[in-house]
Amino acid sequence: MQKKNILHRLHWLILSRIVVATILLGIFVFFDLKQTSSHPGIRFQPFYSLILVTYLLSFVYVFLVKIVKSWLVSACLQVACDVLLITVLVHLTGGAGSVYSVLYPMVIIYTVIFSDRRGGFLAATACSLFYGSLLLLEFNGFLERTPSELMMETPWNSGYMYSRISIHALSFYIIAFLASFVIEQEKATRTLLAEKESALDKLGMLHRSIIESIDTGILTVNLEGRIQSFNQAAARISGLSVESVLNRDVQSVFPEFNALKERSSRIPAANGSERRMEMRIRKGEREEQILGCSLSVLKGSRGEHLGHILIFQDLTDIKKIEAAYEKSRRLAFVGEMAAALAHEIRNPLAAISGSIQMLKKDLKLDPMDERLMKIVLRGKDQLENVMKDFLLLARPAAGNREWINLDDLIEEILESLVYLPDWTEKITVEKNLSGSATLCANRTEMQHVLWNLIVNALQAMPCGGRLSVGTGTATADTGEESVEVRIGDSGEGIPKEIMEKIFQPFFTTKERGTGLGLAIVGRIIENGSGTLAVESEKGKGAIFRVCLPRNREVQNAPLHLLENSRAA
Repeated sequence: MQKKNILHRLHWLILSRIVVATILLGIFVFFDLKQTSSHPGIRFQPFYSLILVTYLLSFVYVFLVKIVKSWLVSACLQVACDVLLITVLVHLTGGAGSVYSVLYPMVIIYTVIFSDRRGGFLAATACSLFYGSLLLLEFNGFLERTPSELMMETPWNSGYMYSRISIHALSFYIIAFLASFVIEQEKATRTLLAEKESALDKLGMLHRSIIESIDTGILTVNLEGRIQSFNQAAARISGLSVESVLNRDVQSVFPEFNALKERSSRIPAANGSERRMEMRIRKGEREEQILGCSLSVLKGSRGEHLGHILIFQDLTDIKKIEAAYEKSRRLAFVGEMAAALAHEIRNPLAAISGSIQMLKKDLKLDPMDERLMKIVLRGKDQLENVMKDFLLLARPAAGNREWINLDDLIEEILESLVYLPDWTEKITVEKNLSGSATLCANRTEMQHVLWNLIVNALQAMPCGGRLSVGTGTATADTGEESVEVRIGDSGEGIPKEIMEKIFQPFFTTKERGTGLGLAIVGRIIENGSGTLAVESEKGKGAIFRVCLPRNREVQNAPLHLLENSRAA
């Protein structure tokens, strides 16, 4: 970088020399045109030759800068030639009386620029020697003084000559000293400025690296409510690119920002925990995201208000985990209560059932009493079924895990649907079974899960519609392969306001439902480390997706064992 800067200065020096030579040429032409008979001895031809030599040397310097690798050699050559040319110019314009001796300081100054103080003193010495030698040669008659209109009328004696040489030499050294002092100060200032700029750049880079490296979204908003900065974490959380957000109104990106600001202004700055708030945004077409936010006033170095800084994190997954935990806690409590209740009811119910059966054998009942007896028995069976559901909700059915082909279970259930009272000929069944939906699980539990989901889909279409059942494989976030079951209907769909309640125990929209079916399904899938998700749109039905991890033993099992499980 330093060498490039020096070469740039050398080119500027060559250009400046051409400019000065051009100005001198204009002066000479002016005097040449204004020449009168009072000065018939003046000859301008040598001046033009000197300017021409200067132009030629300038072009030579341009090529030397490209050819000569050492810039110092090129600079010294230019200094020597310039001192010689100025001396010739001073001789042609009157020697001791020439006004062009003022050009020597220019050489000294640019020598200091390219070198240091020592180079400046060497240039001052060269100028002093050339100028002094010229005056001595002219005074002793070795060189003839050239008359010129530019020459000042001065007495020509030894005292004047030596004083002029001394004064010029002293001025040359003073100029070299002052120029070197200024240049050194300029270099020191430039170095200090470069260090400050480098430190500032490093600080800015460190600041940007810190802002871009953290996983928390950070954005700043000016007083006009426009976004001024937006880090990569904020872009990742919101799903928006940095370029599309900058200088936009913050309300168009975060609609609840003003409400957040009003609430933040009512909370004292000291209460840091209370300043943490929640805000909802929509990421594209996906579901709403819940953001944990903290809004602070952005201040300048003097404490002036520049805007606001918003720091936020995505709490959607955390909220889902909290909801799942609350759901599990609630189900655990309900399960404990159901187990205790089922135990307390089942024993008296068994005694009642046994007594009724004994009475039915020994008693001769008329038709009316017979009908009442059947009603009692049906009520007893219904209570027993409810108790079974209670126990299944509390403790999933015990049994050995075995290799199961879910496609075969689905086929069995679909064959049984035609015997249900909810079945109509207007129902169309669409099957998309993969043939490889095999996993190790409890057969009774899997049959219960599939039966409930398929019957619910059937009951959602009392006037007929399309029942779709499909299986396949999926890959979980952990990379584990899973079996996926999709059961959909074309009914009215599930209203959004009750979507979160359908898996709660005792919640039902059916007149004769107990509200335990989906709760038991969710409990079984949860115990199997699976997931149950539902997608629904009003007027377009609903789709339930069950995802269960495939047991590794099944993946590595011999083929004949799998075939036996399918045959079973």
